[in-house]
Amino acid sequence: MIHRYDLPFAGPNGGFGQAIGLLGGSFDPPHAGHVHLTKEALKRFGLDRVWWLITPGNPLKERGPAPLDQRLLVAKDLMRHPRVEVTGIEAQIGTRYTAETIAKLQRLYPQTRFVWLMGADNLAQFHRWDRWQQIIQNVPVGVLARPGGRIPARTSTAAQLYADYRVRKRDAFGLAHHAAPAWSFVNMPMVSESSSAIRAQGAW
Repeated sequence: MIHRYDLPFAGPNGGFGQAIGLLGGSFDPPHAGHVHLTKEALKRFGLDRVWWLITPGNPLKERGPAPLDQRLLVAKDLMRHPRVEVTGIEAQIGTRYTAETIAKLQRLYPQTRFVWLMGADNLAQFHRWDRWQQIIQNVPVGVLARPGGRIPARTSTAAQLYADYRVRKRDAFGLAHHAAPAWSFVNMPMVSESSSAIRAQGAW
């Protein structure tokens, strides 16, 4: 049975004991690479669902993104999958940083097993995120290889510091059931499309 645990807002559905992947970002704009990563994450990490967390703004970027409503509209039109939900939940619950968002979601959905999802390019700069160690200490992290991100990701500060907590590829399917800290790095067929390239082409 699906529950919304007495939420003070119209939040996404979180089933009792479900494994839900969280894919956060500005999605400025959403593109086929996001869709591909999401579908691979469902398959590779054995997730029941994935939520897209489209942020009001990215603290690591100087230039603000397109309006949230515009990004949500495009994302919902692009990401059509029965086990994927596109949300602007951070704007609803008043969080800006990933560590805050995860902590609040864990309070709002206490019976849900969350996995933070990211591309390998983000793992390479993960140590720059606000309270990044709190993130990996609180939820398993699933990393999917993207073009140009494999070597920098594997030699990153986060990968080296948490090398002993890396979940082997053969065990990645049950990542949500590993106690944090835990992270897994899996390769996937490449899709080279990126938000920055689309913006540079003037297509957004």
